[in-house]
Amino acid sequence: MRLPLSLSSNHLFFLSPKFKPPFSITSSILPKMADSGNSSLIWFRKGLRIHDNPALEHAANGSDFVYPVFVIDPHYMEPDPDAFSPGSSRAGVNRIKFLLESLVDLDCNLKKIGSRLLVFKGEPGDVLTHCLKQWNIKKLCFEYDTDPYYQDLSARVEKYASQEGIEVFSPVSHTLFDPRAVIAKNGGKPPLTYQSFLKVAGQPTWASSPVSTGPSSIPPPGDIGDLQISNVPTMEELGYLDVGQHEFSPFKGGEFEALKRLKQSLDDKAWVAKFEKPKGNPSSFLKPATTVLSPYLKFGCISSRYFYQCIQEVYKSVKQHTSPPVSLLGQIPWNEDSELLAAWRDGRTGFINGVGCTILHGIVLHASLPVFIHWEKGRDVFERLLIDSDWSINNGNWLWLSCSSFFYEYHRIYSPISFGKKHDPNGDFIRHFLPVLKDMPKQYIYEPWTAPKSLQVKAKCIIGKDYPSPVVSHDSASKECKRKLAEAYALNRQSNGSVSEDDLGKLRRKLEEDQQTQKPAAKKQKQKLITD
Repeated sequence: MRLPLSLSSNHLFFLSPKFKPPFSITSSILPKMADSGNSSLIWFRKGLRIHDNPALEHAANGSDFVYPVFVIDPHYMEPDPDAFSPGSSRAGVNRIKFLLESLVDLDCNLKKIGSRLLVFKGEPGDVLTHCLKQWNIKKLCFEYDTDPYYQDLSARVEKYASQEGIEVFSPVSHTLFDPRAVIAKNGGKPPLTYQSFLKVAGQPTWASSPVSTGPSSIPPPGDIGDLQISNVPTMEELGYLDVGQHEFSPFKGGEFEALKRLKQSLDDKAWVAKFEKPKGNPSSFLKPATTVLSPYLKFGCISSRYFYQCIQEVYKSVKQHTSPPVSLLGQIPWNEDSELLAAWRDGRTGFINGVGCTILHGIVLHASLPVFIHWEKGRDVFERLLIDSDWSINNGNWLWLSCSSFFYEYHRIYSPISFGKKHDPNGDFIRHFLPVLKDMPKQYIYEPWTAPKSLQVKAKCIIGKDYPSPVVSHDSASKECKRKLAEAYALNRQSNGSVSEDDLGKLRRKLEEDQQTQKPAAKKQKQKLITD
């Protein structure tokens, strides 16, 4: 096992018998030389690291020139003035900033081993095919990606490469297992519970083999021809000119930060051994109750395989430790009310929730207000706002938490009021992220609408003016949600899982009629909440 020995701002040192210090280059100017030898292209998308990067190592092996490429995709990174928060049409500014920081770090680390990152802007498929043609590439390497968007891109580029006789190497190194292999072992269907997944997947085949620390040097890029490359752009250069610093997350992207955070987490072996979700204070933000490695794993700044092996090393050194799914290793006809969705998305429900946070403790999702909306709509909000948003994990978590799949205990709905009082009675989390409530007495911090008007005036927070009134009664809304889910589950049992569109249509009409009947009572109860 090769673990980090020390970390500095300039180097990443690993404990390895064959370790050789990386050499550095003093200039980022690319050589202008004829590409008479073998040229390889390493296409970075995720996997933004040097260690345990099979695609990078394969590109360097036997090549005279290696072209490390990243494409700034306007689809993900160009500002969208019509979006509900600063960012592109698909990503908020926090994730974009984290990605740029990770690219700067990757470029720095590539320079230490004799190369640099070649940054382009445009539609990735078009850019890649042009690069393959212009540079006479013999070998194309990129990490396998489960995201449907990148799957389509991969297929297009791979098809062109195959037609041109270019070798394509696309290893699975972002995830611990090859999802295609797991599905194949399960008879062509994905496992629908975590325990069945563990049983099918088994132990990783590479679990006892040390992961690579990465090459100590790679061949430089060759002649770039007439292609225009650039350095990693800044947020301002991408067009994000009016975004205040308060919009940004305190977590900085990059391989260096990832390895440093991993080392800090694993140094406390007792904490690793006892880690158990959902235990741990989800309201802790100055010292989070988790490793906060999820965004680094999402962008591949740290290898999931390296992370796994490091935890295994800790487990070997302690007497007892927790097990999946709670350990550190494990982890319907809906309401279509667009106004309610927007209120939840923008933090205007009157309740305290975690939607505005950039990285969420998993249990905070339970105590938020997604129970009232279509799971796909909630998923889309998280896809945009979370730094660590991953297509597979985001969809899986929302299917789980909405009890649409994998999980059936739909009655388990946490109250954002009692949940907060239990874990953070003083409301420190709220006071930090919602300064408008910072002077509210703690007995009213989770239900500020119940505070006497005189206290609201004293706290400089008038409910309905400075902070929203509740959009629903949580008690009645959660009961209504559970009732709908119960009827949907009953229909599913009655039809042995083969629910027809006609069945769903009848259920939807029935629930809509019930909702219309109950609206006056719900409105009256909400008004009572505000005036009490």
